[in-house]
Amino acid sequence: MRRNKGLSFYRKRKKVNAAILAEVLKYILGIAISVFLAVVIVYLFGLRTGIIGTSMEPELANGQEVLVNRFAYKLANPRAGDVIVFLPNGNQNTRYYVKRVVACPGDTVQITGGILYVNGEPREDAYDLIADAGIAENEIRLKDGEYFVMGDNCNSSEDSRSGNIGPVQRDHIVGEAWFKLGNATGSTGLVH
Repeated sequence: MRRNKGLSFYRKRKKVNAAILAEVLKYILGIAISVFLAVVIVYLFGLRTGIIGTSMEPELANGQEVLVNRFAYKLANPRAGDVIVFLPNGNQNTRYYVKRVVACPGDTVQITGGILYVNGEPREDAYDLIADAGIAENEIRLKDGEYFVMGDNCNSSEDSRSGNIGPVQRDHIVGEAWFKLGNATGSTGLVH
């Protein structure tokens, strides 16, 4: 008997190696989980806002964007030196302000002779001669939940010295500025 070498419906299928398939699926699942977690973390804890003006130079430049850690102050309170993001007077219809905390609840703040004094100690190293003391011309004692904030470029900053902002309430703080995104005039990296 002769076998016909024409069409054969019984062609052998190549077997898929189960180990390779399992490895590929494991990588795909790992990537999917990583993307999902990144989206959830950014959505729940992150916020992106832009810097308007020169009040935070040289640390943050006009037009530069920062990522905000909204979770940072859920467990802890802001400390002096932190760069925070807040809504002045809690006004939801205004832009976010980005400033540095110079004094915390219970501290006293006063600006005399162009020098910032926190608890009677001069902070000459932190700021150049301050041209406008604003409401800090007279000594201010911060109440519970109040923070005194200033821009790093204080002579070009609307901050707690201004009567329409004043000390920032804890409830009005959105989070901590923790990562700056670069642009033509600024660098990328952690906010200090």
